[in-house]
Amino acid sequence: MAEFKPYTAYIVEAVRSAGGKKNGRLSGWHPADLGAAVIDGLIDKVGLKGEHVDDVIVGCVMQAGAQAGNIGRNIVMSSKRLPETVPGTVVDRQCGSGQQALHFAAQAVMSGAQDCVIAAGVENMSMVPIGASIVDGFKAGHGQPNGINILENYGEGMKALEEFGLPTNTFSQFGGAEILAKKYKMTKDELDKFSALSQQRGAEATKAGRFKNEIIPLKVKLSKGDSPDEMHTVDEGLRPTTLEGLSKLKPMLKNGQITPATSSQICDGASAILVCNENGLKKLGLRAKVKILALSVVGSDPVVMLEGPVPATGAALKRAGLKAEDIDVIEVNEAFAPVPLAVAKAHFGGSLEKMNVNGGAMALGHPLGSTGTKLMATLVHELDRRQGKYGLLSICEGGGTANATIIERVPQSKL
Repeated sequence: MAEFKPYTAYIVEAVRSAGGKKNGRLSGWHPADLGAAVIDGLIDKVGLKGEHVDDVIVGCVMQAGAQAGNIGRNIVMSSKRLPETVPGTVVDRQCGSGQQALHFAAQAVMSGAQDCVIAAGVENMSMVPIGASIVDGFKAGHGQPNGINILENYGEGMKALEEFGLPTNTFSQFGGAEILAKKYKMTKDELDKFSALSQQRGAEATKAGRFKNEIIPLKVKLSKGDSPDEMHTVDEGLRPTTLEGLSKLKPMLKNGQITPATSSQICDGASAILVCNENGLKKLGLRAKVKILALSVVGSDPVVMLEGPVPATGAALKRAGLKAEDIDVIEVNEAFAPVPLAVAKAHFGGSLEKMNVNGGAMALGHPLGSTGTKLMATLVHELDRRQGKYGLLSICEGGGTANATIIERVPQSKL
């Protein structure tokens, strides 16, 4: 039997909406319509016919209410560009759902089972708040995620949360962020400085127009009151700030260091990526921006929860045969400030020079299931702007898992 040689997964284009604040400029969008509008924008930008898409894979975390019932398929049915013959599905790997959607799309085209797949993500956090799928189910008498075995396996570890005034019978991302900061010996001043840097970089990138090529303009739709006749094109979470002002904010937990400023912002948004293999590029006459070089997904301690990007990054570098210094641009989701700082300390000598160079979720927002494909859109366009070679994306996830992806820019002169 001949040895199987996988195809290459290429990213043709990657786009996103500008982030919307809680009850802000995107809050009135039904998430299925929001996801469809961004995917339609992707299709129009590429010049693709919708019937050539083999599948749509969508990341979404809070699959309740407006985001329940397979929002991946509902997005297809809401699209003006995709015919009903295109299937759709939804993925939940918590905050890395969009990145996992990209991994599944890449694996599909690498196998040759499909040639052209859209990976996407969507979350209207104004409409379906964080925790809704758990809280709503519990109130309805449908139980809760932690069973007896989880409590038996991790109950002892959960006692570490008591220091921060948290319950010791369930996991906590806030508690995990505090444990992570403590483990890597981070100070509140260090976290505050990184938050201020994120805001500064986000504002500079916006002013310089660096996000223009990745943002799909959308009509403003407010959940409350009349919507102005305007287009939403700028991340709404950006705000004037100073390190002095951030430093005055108090920690949210007893004995803690994490403040609202060193946490990600609630955000509404959608994002989408077109992934093809060699057959898809040739068949559709498309050119790729980057190729996917390595994928990794790992499990880590669910009590610490947010340290996963450290081993995930190491695994992706090993799979790609690269060293940390080979990476030109790095995106690590700023769920909380300690997460990117831990990756920087573990793999990049503590340097933030290449990491989150256009700001991150503390400044621009973290639309949960959309964040993976959102950050990949930013990474792809920034790598191209810099004419760099390798880019890295990694995201921490609830339950103590993490994804990492390494991409390589495809010089257009070689196509």
